[in-house]
Amino acid sequence: MIDERLHYPATARNRDAILDVLRGVLPPSGLVLEIASGSGEHALHFARAFPHLTFQPSDPQPEAVRSIKAWTEDSGAANIRPPLTLDVTAPDWPRMLDAADAMLCINMIHIAPWGATEGLMRGAAQILRPGAPLYLYGPYRRAEVVTAPSNEAFDTDLKARNPQWGLRDLADVAALARAAGFSGPQVTEMPANNLSVVFRKV
Repeated sequence: MIDERLHYPATARNRDAILDVLRGVLPPSGLVLEIASGSGEHALHFARAFPHLTFQPSDPQPEAVRSIKAWTEDSGAANIRPPLTLDVTAPDWPRMLDAADAMLCINMIHIAPWGATEGLMRGAAQILRPGAPLYLYGPYRRAEVVTAPSNEAFDTDLKARNPQWGLRDLADVAALARAAGFSGPQVTEMPANNLSVVFRKV
């Protein structure tokens, strides 16, 4: 039998640091939509940590959807739904979903065209209830902070792989969020020069 589970080493390194932040961000109950779930390892880890929340993983890539299914189907976590094939660049993607009480998007914005961030914000504004959090995680550029050499090297590598990829300016992401109807960002410094960024639906 083929094991379709993908393994991302970064997940094991960052999942508990992210979990610590999410404990102060996620609501006590409700539906949490994860965009670009990748392997599904984060979704499963968080579902086990928050048994009173329901998690809806999603990803546009078929191999990722298969991996999420493989990680979650026999996990014993009853609060995680089957994954959705979902592309935030599609204009009608919010129609696939019910209203959500929180949204997570980990390590997508820099490994996708800017249009994916635009689609994420546009859809989040439609799906999230007032006061609900949109949680983002990853590396960003900030005008007042010197970008770490490791992040500069990462940015160069990303752009070599795809010119539409690369580290985003947090100010640009925040401006997009404000235009979509979100609060200013709440930023938490994370290991390995990453940030947790939380916007709330106004």
